[in-house]
Amino acid sequence: MPRGMGRGYDRSFGRRYYGYPVPFGGFYNLLDLLLLIGILYTLVKIFFVAAPYALALALLLTIRSFLRSRWTFWSL
Repeated sequence: MPRGMGRGYDRSFGRRYYGYPVPFGGFYNLLDLLLLIGILYTLVKIFFVAAPYALALALLLTIRSFLRSRWTFWSL
């Protein structure tokens, strides 16, 4: 067994009597699930807040590139 695994992580850990693993069966597994849901919820909210600003920035940069003169001394 690799170092750092601790006790109770053998082949029968986290399994029912049918032999299939229990998804989010214990308290800490439910806590992990709640934390994952909270993190994903926060990331989605941040995306919805930041997306209009990113689109506006891309639009402004596109407009600026069209308004600037195309021929300068350095681009000849």
